[in-house]
Amino acid sequence: NARTDRGAVQPRAGELEQQPVARCDAAHRVPARVWRAITDAVRAGDPGVLFCADARGATVPEVLRLARARFDYVLNSAKYWDFTSSWLLDQYEQFRGLAPSIAFPEFHDTPRLAADLARAGITDPDVVRAHYRRAYGFAASVSTAVLMPMGYEYGWARPPDDATTRESARFDLSPFIGAMNAAKRDTPALNQEGPQRLLSTDEEEATVLVRSTADGADWAYIVLNRDADASTIVSTDWLLGAAPGPIRLEDVTPDGEGRDAIGLALAVAPLGFRLLRGHASDPTHVAPAPVQRASLPPEWSPASRIVIEEVQPELDSGRHPVKRTLGSRLEMSADIFRDGHDVIAAALLYRTADEAAWREAPMRFFDNDRWVGSVLLDQNARYRFTIEAWTDVFASWRADAIKKRDAGQGIALELTEGHAMVTAASLRVRGEDAALLRRLLAQHDAGDETARGAVLLSRLLAGIMARWDERGDATRYRRELDVVVDRPRARFGAWYEMFPRSQGTVPGRGGSFDDAAARLPEIAAMGFDVVYLPPIHPIGRVNRKGRNNSLEAGPDDPGSPYAIGAREGGHDAVHPELGGIAGFRRFVAASRLAGLEVALDFAIQAAPDHPWVREHPEWFTFRPDGTIKHAENPPKKYQDIVNLEIYNRDRAGLWDALREVVLFWIGEGVHIFRVDNPHTKPIPLWEWLIRTVQDRHPDTIFLAEAFTRPKMMRALAKAGFTQSYSYFTWRNLKVELTEYLIELAQGPSRDYLRPNFFTNTPDILPPFLQTGGRAAFRIRLALAALLAPNYGIYSGFELCEATAIPGTEDYLHSEKYEYKVWDWDRPGNIKDEIARINRIRRDNPALHHLVNLTFLRADDDDVLFFGKMTADRSNVILAAILLDPFAARETLIHLPLVELGIAENEPFVSVELLTGTEQNWRGGAQAIRLDPALNPAMIFRIER
Repeated sequence: NARTDRGAVQPRAGELEQQPVARCDAAHRVPARVWRAITDAVRAGDPGVLFCADARGATVPEVLRLARARFDYVLNSAKYWDFTSSWLLDQYEQFRGLAPSIAFPEFHDTPRLAADLARAGITDPDVVRAHYRRAYGFAASVSTAVLMPMGYEYGWARPPDDATTRESARFDLSPFIGAMNAAKRDTPALNQEGPQRLLSTDEEEATVLVRSTADGADWAYIVLNRDADASTIVSTDWLLGAAPGPIRLEDVTPDGEGRDAIGLALAVAPLGFRLLRGHASDPTHVAPAPVQRASLPPEWSPASRIVIEEVQPELDSGRHPVKRTLGSRLEMSADIFRDGHDVIAAALLYRTADEAAWREAPMRFFDNDRWVGSVLLDQNARYRFTIEAWTDVFASWRADAIKKRDAGQGIALELTEGHAMVTAASLRVRGEDAALLRRLLAQHDAGDETARGAVLLSRLLAGIMARWDERGDATRYRRELDVVVDRPRARFGAWYEMFPRSQGTVPGRGGSFDDAAARLPEIAAMGFDVVYLPPIHPIGRVNRKGRNNSLEAGPDDPGSPYAIGAREGGHDAVHPELGGIAGFRRFVAASRLAGLEVALDFAIQAAPDHPWVREHPEWFTFRPDGTIKHAENPPKKYQDIVNLEIYNRDRAGLWDALREVVLFWIGEGVHIFRVDNPHTKPIPLWEWLIRTVQDRHPDTIFLAEAFTRPKMMRALAKAGFTQSYSYFTWRNLKVELTEYLIELAQGPSRDYLRPNFFTNTPDILPPFLQTGGRAAFRIRLALAALLAPNYGIYSGFELCEATAIPGTEDYLHSEKYEYKVWDWDRPGNIKDEIARINRIRRDNPALHHLVNLTFLRADDDDVLFFGKMTADRSNVILAAILLDPFAARETLIHLPLVELGIAENEPFVSVELLTGTEQNWRGGAQAIRLDPALNPAMIFRIER
C-alpha cells in the first residue's frame, strides 16, 4: 500500500505489487537530510522504489524528525503492546502524519515468538498456535502494512537453517495468513492510516480497537481475547455505538475459525482474534420517488412534509455543473427539517451520466438542521447528484421508547408496536440482513420482556430497519445537479510553452519537431508536466507578417503561426518545416518517454488562404467591396488573420468541423487544448463543443486563454472550460495579490473556475519583468508556482528574457514573427531554481490545491506570507515571498500556531525547502530576511 500522494496504485486482486522496497536500518541514527538526498536520488532514477524507516528503539521525537526524509513506511512497536495501555494508540496518531506504518508479529533479529512463549512456560502446541494466530491477525489489522519473517507460519523457535524443514513445524498457519492478507486487502479501513481508537478498558477481557477510513465510509473492528482459558462476550451494540450512523456488520475473520453469525453478542474464543467490517448503508438502495398530486407542484403536495433547501454546492440553480477531480470527494450539505419531533434520515444520491440507477451515500445531521454528506468520485466522468430525505419511522419509535425506558416508565405497549414494525419489515428484507433479522426475532420470541426490549431497541436491529426503511414520505430535492470530475492533471500541473521552430541551432532556419524533442529531457528535468505548443499548422502566405509584426514580410520570414492555413492544409495539418504529422507523432512519443504531456493551441481563426475560405466561403464575412474581413481589435489589426462567422447560415457545418479538429488531435494523442481568445466566440459554442467532446473523451482538458472581463471569464468556466488564464500576470502588490487570491480560493467561483497562473505569454511581457531584473523572474516564479496548483511559463522566462518594445508589453524581436535560436544555458538563467520549486510542488500535497490557501501576517507590506496544509495537517507549507525586486527586507512573520495544533511554548522544526536549512522554532513570531539577489522567497515545511 504505497503512499497515494505519489500516485502509487493499489494492485488488483490476484496481482503482486512489483515495487522494490528498501528497509533502512536504524534510520533515526542517520540525519534526515542524508536520507532525503538518498531517496531523492534513487527516486529520480526509479520513482517506484519505496523506503521503509526501521527506527525501532528510537524515541518518538527521533522518529518524527524523519518526516523531512519522506519515507514511504515506518515500522511501529505494535509487537510489544500489552493490549491495554494507551501508548500504542498515541504512537499511531503521531506516526500516521509521518508515513503509513508497518507492524510485525516477530522480527528476524529479535527472539522468535515461540522462544518468548517458552520462557513464559507456554509450550502446549495448541496454545502456542493460538498466540501465533492472534499475533499475526493483530499485526495485519493494526497498521497499513504487515511484515512477517520466514518461518513464522510454522512456529519455529529459532531462525530456520538448512536442518530446519517443514516436517519440524509445530503447525502450519499458511492458510490463515493467506486468508488474513486477503481480508486486509478487501477492507479499506485496514489500508490507510485513518482514525483508530481503543474502545475497551483494562478491566475487560477483550481488547477492542476500531479503525475507519478518513471519510467514515468503512470501519474495521479488531477484537482480541486476552484470556487464555475462557471465552469472552462482546456486545455488538457497543461496537456499533462507535460509528456515527447505522452500518452493516460483517464478520470477516480469516479462515472462519471462531466465526459465527452476527447477533447481539459476539463470542471470542480463548486467545481468539476476530475481525469485523462495518459498511455504510447499501449504496444502491433508493426508494422510488413519492407519488404527487398531478395538479400541484411537488413542494405544495400534502405529502411533502420534509423541507430540503440551501443545497451546496449548487451553481446557478443547477444550470451549470461544479467541478472536482478524480479521487476527490464531493462534499454536500443542505438544510433538512420537518414539523414535529420525528427522526429524519437523508441520503446523497449520485450516479454517472450513463448510469440508470442511483447510488447513495448517507448524510448525517451536523447542526441547526444542517445535514452533510460526501461521496468519493472514482470515475473521470460527469456525475448527477441530488438529495433525498424521509421520516425514519422505526428510529422515531425507538427514540421515544428509549426515553420512556430511561425515565422508568413501562414500555410493554411500545415493544408490541415495535415488534409489529419489525415483523412487517421482515417481508421486504433480503440477503444477509434477512437471516440476521430472523435470528433476532427468534431471540425476541424466546425471551422475557427485558430480552425482548434488548432486541427491539438494539443498534443492530436499528441498522437493519434503516437499511430497509420503506421511506413512505420520501422527498427528493427539486433539482438534479451535475458535477464534472476531471482527471488530476486538471487540478495540478506545471506548463512549459514553447515554439517548436525556435528549438533549432542554426540561425535563420527554423527548428523541427525532432529539434524540439531533443529539448524535452531538459524541460522534464526542470519539473514540468505539460509542454504546450502554439499552432503547429501550415502558415498562410497572404498578408503574411514580417518581423516585429511589420506589414511587409521578407522572403525568409516564417509568418505568425496564428495565421492558420495555406495550400498545405488547415487545422488538421502540420507545417511541413516542422516535420509534418510524422514528426509530430515522434514528438508526442518522445514527450511521453520524458514524462510530459503535449498541449496544443486551438485557435478558431484562419489565414486568408486557409482551405476553408475556398471550400466554405459562407463561414466567413466579406465586406461590401468583396474583400474578406480580417481580424482586428482596434487599434490592433491582424491583416494575416480572418475570423470565422460562428452564426453563419451553415452554423451546424462549421461547429461540426471545429469539433472534428479537436477529435482529430485527440486521435493523435493530444488531450489538452489551450483555446485562443474563447471570449470572442459565443458561449453556446463552448458549452456544446466541450460537452460533446468530453462525453466521448472525459480526460480532455480545455484551458481558456481569456484575459477578459471577470464575468465573461467566469461564464466560460461555467460553460465547461477546465482551467482559465487569470489576472495574476498583472497583480504585483500585496493587497492586489491577497484580494485576488481570496476571491479565487474562497469566493463563489472556487467550485468551477480553476486558474492557471502564467507568468508571461508570447503576447505579454509584464512591466514587472521588464524592469525588475533577474530577481523579478524569481519572485514571479515563486508566486505563480506556490499560490496556484496550475501555473505556466513561456520559454525564455528561464533565461530572464525581458527585452520589450518600449512602451508596450510586446517582446522585441518576438519569435511569433521570426526564427529564433536560443542559448538555453546562457549566464543568469534560473533553470535550477525552477527545478527546485517544481520538485517542492510535487513533493508536498498541500501545494496541490487552491482552496486551502490562507494568507498570514508579515509585518512588512513588501513581503507576502501565506500557508497551505493538508486536511490532516500531515503536510504544512508556509511561504514568504519578497515583492520588491530591488531591496532586501527583514521582517517578522506570524505563524498560525492554533491552526497548526502547536502550543505557544512547544518546540517544532522548520525546514526551509529551497536550501534544506533546518531550524528549531518556538513561538508564533519568527524573524526572516529576504534578499532579491540571494533569496527572494523562503518555503518552510513545518514539522512537529
